Amino acid sequence: MTDTRARLLLPFAITIAILAVSTSSIFIRFAQADGAPSLVIAALRMSIATVILMPFALTKHIDEIKRLTLNEILLGVFSGIFLALHFATWISSLEYTSVASSVVFVSTGPLWVALLSPFLLKEHLARTAIFGLILSLAGGTIIGLSDACVWESGLSCPALQDVLQGRAMWGNFLSLLGAFALTGYLIIGRKLRSGISLIPYIFMVYGIAAIALIVIMFASGNSPLGFAPKTYGWIFLLAVLPQLLGHSTFNWSLKYMPAAFVAITILGEPVGSAILAFFILNEIPTLVTIVGGALILSGIYLASRQPKP
Repeated sequence: MTDTRARLLLPFAITIAILAVSTSSIFIRFAQADGAPSLVIAALRMSIATVILMPFALTKHIDEIKRLTLNEILLGVFSGIFLALHFATWISSLEYTSVASSVVFVSTGPLWVALLSPFLLKEHLARTAIFGLILSLAGGTIIGLSDACVWESGLSCPALQDVLQGRAMWGNFLSLLGAFALTGYLIIGRKLRSGISLIPYIFMVYGIAAIALIVIMFASGNSPLGFAPKTYGWIFLLAVLPQLLGHSTFNWSLKYMPAAFVAITILGEPVGSAILAFFILNEIPTLVTIVGGALILSGIYLASRQPKP
């Protein structure tokens, strides 16, 4: 596919990717309701995605895989480890802190990508993109806090000391590590995708992530066996839609867009989740969620106005 044609497809592809990854929270919720631990869900998600990719990678792309240099393989290993750490730390953070705090901290990922890209990738965001990043971060923060703050004769939110102490502090730290891991995953992906086609890249990265998560899963005392067929069905859908369709489309776009912009578009996930939850779970979004979603979408639009190659 030529670069010109790919860039014309980018808006459509990014929209599909956002909707695909937005199903993640719904499938995870269904799997958890059936008793599957979060780390088991993450490990099986990456393992199934890798197994599905294997026939394509080892047949049509085997020659390219054999030509990978040691440097490319090492970077791919680091990218996979970063992806595994992103899932493991963010999911684990939910055991110690609130969903709201976890979402706020992990949503800082695009900020770190934007700050590091000029030094590691020589990519600088335009002013409109920076403003878009600020709007999207603000929208993500508003959505994250909407579950923690209530309106009782005025807006009431948890005290800052409750966020910055004890178990909550550890959970917030894990969530922040999840944001840093996502940063490494996207920056390395941007660097590698310029010279490696999509299937070999995601097969290598997803495979390494699967191995790392399997190790973490067993180290935590969990087992992938003994769940109902329906549970494995939800996890299979999680591997196919959010991972293979959603994450893989983001990885495809890394060849044509700055890593910071791809990171910003990932912030559209809670917006897509809210839309899908409305139709699938009959959950009506609050006014705060709608406002936060509008800021995120406005930020993504502004960031996409002048993407740099």
